[in-house]
Amino acid sequence: MDYCFRSLTRLSVSTIVLVILLSSLSFTCTEAYDALDPNGNITIKWDIISWTPDGYVAVVTMYNFQQYRHISPPGWTLGWTWAKKEVIWSMMGSQTTEQGDCSKYKSAQPHCCKKTPTVVDLLPGTPYNQQIANCCKGGVINSWAQDPNNYASSFQVSVGAAGTTNKTVKPPKNFTLLAPGPGYTCGPAVVGKPTKFITPDGRRVTQAMMTWNVTCTYSQFLAQKTPTCCVSLSSFYNETIVPCPTCTCGCQNNITHPGSCVDTHSPYLASVVNGPGKNTLTPLVQCTKHMCPIRVHWHVKLNYKEYWRVKVTITNFNYRMNYSQWNLVVQHPNFDNLTQIFSFNYKPLTPYSSINDTAMLWGVKFYNDFLNQAGPLGNVQSELLFRKDKSTFTFEKGWAFPRRIYFNGDNCVMPPPDAYPYLPNASSRLRFSLFTIMSTCLAVFFVFV
Repeated sequence: MDYCFRSLTRLSVSTIVLVILLSSLSFTCTEAYDALDPNGNITIKWDIISWTPDGYVAVVTMYNFQQYRHISPPGWTLGWTWAKKEVIWSMMGSQTTEQGDCSKYKSAQPHCCKKTPTVVDLLPGTPYNQQIANCCKGGVINSWAQDPNNYASSFQVSVGAAGTTNKTVKPPKNFTLLAPGPGYTCGPAVVGKPTKFITPDGRRVTQAMMTWNVTCTYSQFLAQKTPTCCVSLSSFYNETIVPCPTCTCGCQNNITHPGSCVDTHSPYLASVVNGPGKNTLTPLVQCTKHMCPIRVHWHVKLNYKEYWRVKVTITNFNYRMNYSQWNLVVQHPNFDNLTQIFSFNYKPLTPYSSINDTAMLWGVKFYNDFLNQAGPLGNVQSELLFRKDKSTFTFEKGWAFPRRIYFNGDNCVMPPPDAYPYLPNASSRLRFSLFTIMSTCLAVFFVFV
């Protein structure tokens, strides 16, 4: 009997450990899932367009199929590991950051001999004889929903020592994508349907010899351990302004981490901002209680008979970053009755076609599509007018505030629900008014008695 009990105990413990391991694996697999953009990814197409005496020429194209997450300056960096002993003879539209050891080649020198090359885009203004279509944007790729004409980036590569047929050539492996920092995880190259190309005159279609597809997905947790933005709330019906939660993106600690933030009124502000590290991606933020580079403020501004109005303000507290082509994604059940929006562009996001509760907002080109660094000009704002749906509309229990907000694809931290500005209770106002009347009457009585 005791032996059976010990066996059951060992079995139960092993079962629990197995369940925990499986759970952790499931979390690892789904950490890149985005409920508001479930099919979003960056797809890399590696199209072999011709064979050479010792290899092939390929066109590599990155497509940003993400609705609202784009690749901002200084742009993408793509890496991989060759399957054999391949070299890169030449490139157009991009370059590797290092040549590597090409000493065994006596006559013609390859462009890169590294086993693990790292490729970056060329800058705008590159000579035309070094360009191909969709190249030379400094690595910047816009999101598919925001700018469908600029959601791809391409380059051409001539590969040697690689095999010269579909059976002898092998795809690269271990793809890595920095955009511009970490966050993306790329899968293996998979043989796909050969890509077809239409000639400029539209009268002929050519086909790639072979096509490999690589899918890269984004995880905010892998990109940074701390949040990058937060949300504050206010309303016309309550004097309380709910700030971003304290220490949302970090805490002020100039003792152990000097220079972690900058006081706006510091006489040394300019020298700190332009000092060492000004060209890095590390944020240098204003000293605030939340310490976030970006704050989004949602203010319930006005209430009409059939409409209600909201003001949205985005403030940049980062002295080292200007945000061009910024965007905001907001989830709220009343977006299905959005009537008018002022000075922002708007597009509904409907990943689940029957529900229209998510909006993508971004600036008007040449007007407010550029969010300046921290300072007097470091903010953009707009107002939204909603029609009331009598079956759902209410100011009670925080219904007028957003459920979720993303800035440039990163989920912003919301205040806790119990801190939301509350609608004053009618019964408490009645009790207060009755108490006031009774107190006034008593005071008058004692004065004249």
